[in-house]
Amino acid sequence: MEWPAYRDLYQAGILQERAEEIYQKLECCDLCPRNCQVNRLKGEIGSCGVGELAWVSSHGPHHGEEAPLRGRYGSGTIFLSGCNLSCVYCQNAEISQKLSGRPVTPQELGSYMLELQALGCHNINLVSPTHVAGQIARAIAWAAEGGLSLPIVYNSGGYDKLETLALLDGIVDIYMPDMKYSQAEKGERYSGVPDYPRVNQEAVLEMHRQVGDLVLDSSGIARRGLLIRHLVLPAGLAGSSGILCFIAERISRHTYLNIMDQYHTAYQAWQYPELDRRISRDEYQAVVREAKYLGFERLDLA
Repeated sequence: MEWPAYRDLYQAGILQERAEEIYQKLECCDLCPRNCQVNRLKGEIGSCGVGELAWVSSHGPHHGEEAPLRGRYGSGTIFLSGCNLSCVYCQNAEISQKLSGRPVTPQELGSYMLELQALGCHNINLVSPTHVAGQIARAIAWAAEGGLSLPIVYNSGGYDKLETLALLDGIVDIYMPDMKYSQAEKGERYSGVPDYPRVNQEAVLEMHRQVGDLVLDSSGIARRGLLIRHLVLPAGLAGSSGILCFIAERISRHTYLNIMDQYHTAYQAWQYPELDRRISRDEYQAVVREAKYLGFERLDLA
C-alpha cells in the first residue's frame, strides 16, 4: 500500500517545519479568509470561537460517510468544535456554533488519530478543520512519529484560504469541501461571509491542483483526491446550477460529487421564511438531472 505523502514529508523533516509554520499563524491569526488577526496563542478569540487549543466534540469510526470513506471499518472521524462560517441552517450547530467537548493539545489530538488507526479505520476524517489547521498540522506531525499512515481527510465548509492550503500541500490526502453557494449575496445572508463563491471556487481549484480527482484502491477505498459535497437548499437558494457548471468547466467532470438532500429547518433557519421548509423531491431531482446532463458520472445521491 502506498503511504500518504505526509510520510515522505515527515521522513525529510519537512512536515515538522511546515506544521510549525502553520501553527505560528495563530499569533496573528490569518488561517482563514476572515483574517481576524487576533493572538490566539495568548487566548484571544476570533470569529471561529477557538483560541490556542483545538476543541474536540467527539471521535470514532463513522459509518455514515460516503462509501469510499467509510468502507467496511468506518471513517476515523474527529469532530472539531467551532467554525469559520455562521450558517443559519447549520445542522451541527451545537458543535460548530458553540464549543462542544473539550480543548485538547496537539499531542492529544494526535493520539486520537493513532487510536482510530488502531481500530482499523480507513482514514482520519477531520470535520471543520479550517480554523484549527495549525493545531491539526502539529498533531499529524506528532502522530506520524508514532506510526500514523492513514490518509488525511480535510472535511471543510469550503471557506478556505489559499495561503493556508498551500502549506497543507502534501499533508492532506483527500480534500472534501462543501460548495454551498454560487451567489455572493446568499453566502452573506445565510453564512455570514460576503465573498463565499469567489473564495470557495479559488480554494477548490487549489485543492484539485494538489490532489486531483478521487483515486480509489482495489477495495473501493479512497486514497487521494477531491470529493465535493453540495447541499441542495429550498427554492434554488444555493444556486446549484452555477456550482455544477463551475465544477464541470473548471475542475473536472470526473469529480466525485455528493449531491445531498437532507436539508431541513435547523438552528436559526426558522427565522428565514424561504428556508423554513424541507426541499421537495422535485427540487432535488432537478439538480441531479442537471449534473447528469453536464456529464458527471461519479455521483453520490440520496
